Formats: sequence, structure tokens, C-alpha cells
Amino acid sequence: MTRMTVKKIPALKDNFMYLVVCNETKNAAIVDPVEPDRVLQVAKESGVSLNKVLTTHHHWDHAGGNADLFKRYQADTSLGPLQIYGGNDERIDNLTNPVGQDDTLEIGNLKVRCISTPCHTTSHICYYIETPEDKVVFTGDTLFLAGCGRFFEGTPQQMYDALITKLSALPDDTKVYCGHEYALNNLRFGNTVEPDNVDTLQLLNIAKESDLEGRRAMVPSTIGQEKRTNVFMRVHEPSVQKFVGKSTPLETMQALRAAKDKF
Repeated sequence: MTRMTVKKIPALKDNFMYLVVCNETKNAAIVDPVEPDRVLQVAKESGVSLNKVLTTHHHWDHAGGNADLFKRYQADTSLGPLQIYGGNDERIDNLTNPVGQDDTLEIGNLKVRCISTPCHTTSHICYYIETPEDKVVFTGDTLFLAGCGRFFEGTPQQMYDALITKLSALPDDTKVYCGHEYALNNLRFGNTVEPDNVDTLQLLNIAKESDLEGRRAMVPSTIGQEKRTNVFMRVHEPSVQKFVGKSTPLETMQALRAAKDKF
């Protein structure tokens, strides 16, 4: 039996929530539970004990369900206590367990490592879990399939550190569970930047031919796939630097984000 199951739960227009289950203990956590009714329904159907929330960042479409979920747990003691993890930020509702870089927590027998990735928001956290069979990372709005989040509260240096220094260092077979379904737009941009990248073109063709459900099925990607196709993780590549007319990875990161914002 695999030690971990990840259930992808679409929410709102293009968001993802994720139920992370320790199969040995049936303990579970939910990543970014913006739709509490759906979360509780899936947890019940799965027969798990849900007692942890992993918040990637404070934006309402990720943390907006925290307060309601917390209230329901207070009203129904049979559910047990609910711990809400996230970056140390007063804008995250009902935060009980602030976390930072390399902090750890457990979901049953699963060990979760926190990766601090400020830029999209100052307190953004990604969550990495490794078992003998599987490696996964929940990247919120830092890393998407073929894209990255806007630099709302940070700098190009911070996104470089997040994508290149931290996330790129994870094993290539790590599955990437991102916060939104943005595949088509991201891959179109990537194909514009690197028209000769056959890996990007292959994924773009899949996205073009897919409906929403088909594009949702493209998540998770992997760290290896992102390093081959995500231009924001390829700022060292001459082909990417040439597109924006820059000669350093950091300048390329900044110029690339500006270009994507107008794309």
C-alpha cells in the first residue's frame, strides 16, 4: 500500500484544493480549503480524520475558507481540533501554527517540510512531502504548470530564490501540485519565448486539444518537466535570455515576468 494519497479537488473557477491522506493512519490535511462544504464532503467520503489545514498564502481564493472551516470544527467537537498552518501573517484567518523555512509537521506518519517562497506574497509557503514511493510539493501561487505567480509583494530576486534555488533543488520526479489551472495561457507564452522547445510544444498541443477537465488532468506536473518547459525556471538558458534581450538570469526573471503580465 502506498503511504500517501493526494486527492485533487477543483474549486471556484480555476483553483485547486488538495486532500493529503496518510493511508496508514487515515489522518489527513487539506491544502487551501476555499470551499469548506466540498472539503468536508470529500473528507467524509474518503473516511479520513481531517485535522490540519496547510495554507499556502493569504489571498482569499486560498485562505478564504479557513474561518468558516475553523468555526465548524469549534461547533462540532466530534471532528476534533483543527490546526491551521501557514506563513507568519496576520492576514491568514485563524492561523494556529505559523511556519517558516524548513519547519516540519506531520500528517499521521507523513512528514511535511515547509519551504518559504516569498514574492507572490511575503509569507508564501510551499509544502514538500517525501515517502519511499512518492515525492510531492504543493506550490500554491509560486509555481504553476509552465508558469509562476505575479510578484505582488516581492522582487525578482525572491522569485529566483524560490524557483531556482529552492524548488529546482527538489528531485526531478517530485510531483508539482499547483494552486490554479493556467496551463494553456502559460504554455502559449512559453512557446512564444522558446518556439524551438519541443517539450513545451508537445504540452501546448495537449492543452489546446483538451477541455477544462483535460487541462486539470495535466496537474500534477513534475519538477523535471518544469525545468524543461517552464521559462521562469529556465532563466539561465540563452534562448530565454535572448527573448527578453537580457544577459543575466535575474534581469531575465524580471523582464520575463513583465512580458508575461502583458501577454
